[in-house]
Amino acid sequence: MHRSTASPTLPTGRTLGLSLALVSAFAFGGSGTAAKPLIEAGLSPLHVVWLRVTGAAVALLPIAYRHRDAVLRRPGLLIGFGLLAVAGVQACYFAAISRIPVGVALLIEYLGPPLLIGYVKLVQRKPIGRGAAIGAGVAVAGLACVVEVWNGLSFDALGVLFALGAACCQVGYFVLADAGRRGEHPVDPLAVSAFGLLIGAVLLTVFTRPWQADWSTLGGSVVMNGHTLPALFPAAWMILIATVLAYLTGVIAVGHLSPPVAGVVANLEAVVATVLAWVLLGEHLGLPQIAGGLLVLTGAFAAQTGKPAAADARGARDPRNAPDARDAPDAPGTPERVAAERQVSGRPSRTSRGD
Repeated sequence: MHRSTASPTLPTGRTLGLSLALVSAFAFGGSGTAAKPLIEAGLSPLHVVWLRVTGAAVALLPIAYRHRDAVLRRPGLLIGFGLLAVAGVQACYFAAISRIPVGVALLIEYLGPPLLIGYVKLVQRKPIGRGAAIGAGVAVAGLACVVEVWNGLSFDALGVLFALGAACCQVGYFVLADAGRRGEHPVDPLAVSAFGLLIGAVLLTVFTRPWQADWSTLGGSVVMNGHTLPALFPAAWMILIATVLAYLTGVIAVGHLSPPVAGVVANLEAVVATVLAWVLLGEHLGLPQIAGGLLVLTGAFAAQTGKPAAADARGARDPRNAPDARDAPDAPGTPERVAAERQVSGRPSRTSRGD
């Protein structure tokens, strides 16, 4: 009975997770395209980041209020998500690009997925699927082409350190999103996103000093690829699509995929950002960038189609995925036969204890 009901749910959850991860990557990828006209109109990059995070936090206030009990149940998780996944990534990235080329900073930041694989393997001591490891390597190689890293090769120790900080904060995004659904007091992914953005907005307010910005810019017009449009349009897109939708779908996706797989798929954000900048901002897209984009797509495909690791939280408790079941001393034959014999004898099955 367990075998017949468990089979159809796994592919559905994985497919849903992949779909949400793709939506998240596409949504995140539009943030730079929406932010650039606002920056060119006079807002500083840090004030644009503050607007993005704070606007999203305000939009998610109803969700935060609905899940307000999460603050008492998992305060450390929510603070960590706001500190690392929201404020940390933004602050470290902008500090990095102030000292090293944008392409180099992006490439280092998107070393997050390989770092995540190392964290899961060495710190959490969980096996990593071969597809996720191969996909991460291929995706990083593709990213080097997308950002044309060879055009900005220069070394600044502090800038590289900030970029590595952004990569580590990106690891925190996936680890904490996954941790939210585990433990004795799981937290709804929507609550993780809502409170994370609220906490991130508070932290960014301290550093960006938004009261010093000229917010009258939002009441005027901006230029995007030669076309004039109200400044509120890219601002709303940046807040609602590139932040609210991106965080909500991204955090939920991690719950259906493993963090390493979700991290590799997230690399598509850089490809989407490059393509949108080409289409909407008129920025040139060269052959190396096209080839790099195809490599990133290949890496993401390899990661999500690879065989999941044997110790995946769900699979490790499933009798179908227990490779040592037939090696138990009192269990000759197949796991299905063992479970049937133990059911008849009244003894609990060791392979189904966690189900």
